[in-house]
Amino acid sequence: MSRTLQRTIFAGCRELGLDDDTRRDLQLGATGKASLSEMTEDELKQVIKALETRGFKRVVKSDAKRRPKAKRADVRFAHVLWRLLHENGSVRVAGPAGLNAFTRSQFEGKWGAVPMDIDMMTDWAQIADVIDALKAWCRRDGIQLKGEHNA
Repeated sequence: MSRTLQRTIFAGCRELGLDDDTRRDLQLGATGKASLSEMTEDELKQVIKALETRGFKRVVKSDAKRRPKAKRADVRFAHVLWRLLHENGSVRVAGPAGLNAFTRSQFEGKWGAVPMDIDMMTDWAQIADVIDALKAWCRRDGIQLKGEHNA
């Protein structure tokens, strides 16, 4: 983690146009240490905060790549069930790609056409079919869902 923080500091200095001497002065002012290699993770984070006060805009990769939430709660629930199956080891392909492939393989024959992305689905009955299939799979694999009791 500290190497990642160090890289973030270098990126921030580059973005702000700070040379090595100015960077060391900033580090010394923020932590009392001029060398990044002598700093703890908390001290490195203090340097990053000092860069942010100077105008550095940090982009977190996970936020940049994160897919927006589905608009419908029932579709989001299908994603939760898929994640539980993946965490259990029942599913090899995690995330929307795997869930979309599952939906196509299970329901294309029944529905005739399946949207390429489950997040685009609007028919509540079709979404309920997907959720029912995922819940049944969870039960078969022993995944306990909140509100459900073993019969």
